[in-house]
Amino acid sequence: MTRIVVVYHSGYGHTRLQAEAVHRGAAGVEGVEAELLTTAEATRRLDDLDAADGIIFGCPTYMGNISAEMKKFQEAAVVKWFSQAWKNKIAGAFTNSSSFSGDKLNTLLGLVIIAMQQGMIYVGTGMFPAANEPESMNSTEGPGPGALNRAGSFVGPMAASFQVDPPAAPPAGDIETAEAYGRRVAEITRQFVRGRG
Repeated sequence: MTRIVVVYHSGYGHTRLQAEAVHRGAAGVEGVEAELLTTAEATRRLDDLDAADGIIFGCPTYMGNISAEMKKFQEAAVVKWFSQAWKNKIAGAFTNSSSFSGDKLNTLLGLVIIAMQQGMIYVGTGMFPAANEPESMNSTEGPGPGALNRAGSFVGPMAASFQVDPPAAPPAGDIETAEAYGRRVAEITRQFVRGRG
């Protein structure tokens, strides 16, 4: 059985909805067991993550950067860097902010760098912008809230919640993007564990 762990921090509940979607996508892949942990839970169970085949990190973007709680978890995980316990595990990342940009790319790149420092193998979205609404790319309004990958991120899912409380935000397209991403990371992890055969 391939094991995926989704480690997330959510300040207001938006990123939790995104994390649940990533988890749902991963858990829906045959032969994959997925677990959802907050950063606080993951910090307490740091050694349990050694048994995971893939770890997907998610947090909100605060002031254009990784949230403090995710950073706290990552700093606790430095012990795994010393032992190389997470080397060659599959990694992924996602984020949410209150605007279309919010400098979310900076957050994702920070999470990618952390994964690289841990010796992990990172997986991007593999999804075109507005994947289910390609015609929206030919308008000044651009992709709507139902569009998959409406932010056009290849690094990892980017959700935009604006000032709307959950569960109304993130919108359906951002949640479906997160679910598709969880599925993609799980499928790649399963293939990596089993071999291409």
